[in-house]
Amino acid sequence: MKLGIATALAMTLAAPFVVAAVPASAQSAAEVRGSARDLGREKQDLRQARRTGDIDDVRDERHDVVDARQELRGDWYDYRRAHPNVYRVSPYVAPRGYVYRPVPVGYRFPSVYVSSRYWVNNWRVYRLPAPCAGCRWIRYGNDVVLVKTSTRAVVVVHRSFFY
Repeated sequence: MKLGIATALAMTLAAPFVVAAVPASAQSAAEVRGSARDLGREKQDLRQARRTGDIDDVRDERHDVVDARQELRGDWYDYRRAHPNVYRVSPYVAPRGYVYRPVPVGYRFPSVYVSSRYWVNNWRVYRLPAPCAGCRWIRYGNDVVLVKTSTRAVVVVHRSFFY
C-alpha cells in the first residue's frame, strides 16, 4: 500500500517536468517563425502609418519594428546556443596570397571569393535569410557575408558567425 502511494506520488511529481521539457525543445522553430511573422506585421503597420498616420504613429510603429527585430534576433541566438555543432565548421582556407581582414558593407571582394569554393549553399541550416536576386552568401574567415555577385560588393556582414 505504502509502495503504491509512493510510486503514484513520484509519478505525479515527475510528470509535469517530463511533459514541460518536450514542447520547449520543439517550440524553438515555431517561436522563430512566429517572431518573423510578427516582424512582417510590424513592418506592414509601419508602412501603413507612414501613409496615413501622424508623426507619433510612425514613431510608435518604428519602436514596434525594433522590438520585433530584437525578439527575432534573440530567438536566433537561442537556437545558435542550443545547436553549437551546426556552426562548428572546418577551418577556413583563404585563397593564396590573401589574408583575412574584417570587411565593411560596400567592400568589393576580389573575384576569387565569388567562386563556388566559398559559397554557403545551405543557408537555411544556419537560419540565414534567403539571398536576394543576384546575391550569394559567402564564407569569409569565420564571418558570413552577403555579396552581390555582379559587382562583388558586400551587402550584409555577420561577424564571428562560425566557431
